[in-house]
Amino acid sequence: MQKESTAVLLRIFIGESDKYEGKNLYNYLVQYLRENHFAGVTVLRGITGFGKASKIRSSDLLDISSDLPIVIEIVDSENKIEELKKFFESSDILGSALITEEKVKIFRYGI
Repeated sequence: MQKESTAVLLRIFIGESDKYEGKNLYNYLVQYLRENHFAGVTVLRGITGFGKASKIRSSDLLDISSDLPIVIEIVDSENKIEELKKFFESSDILGSALITEEKVKIFRYGI
């Protein structure tokens, strides 16, 4: 049986070396999101990329970088994502991160 629903996908683009309260920012966010019962989060580590400063970060062996691109994808209801965005606006947790948002259709299989 298939059940369809809609949700919001929030993507946060940061650097691997970004920190918050002494922890890697992506680890801090995963723990925060789990403790606050968000539906799902995935952290993706890029092999190369650049951001606002146009400095290329790469995993190439000749150009070893400890600050590879990180993308954090968060999926949940529109209400939960709005709460999260308010939290981000009221804190300095994300610094100069880029955040994107889009509506998605969820397909669930099972009972």
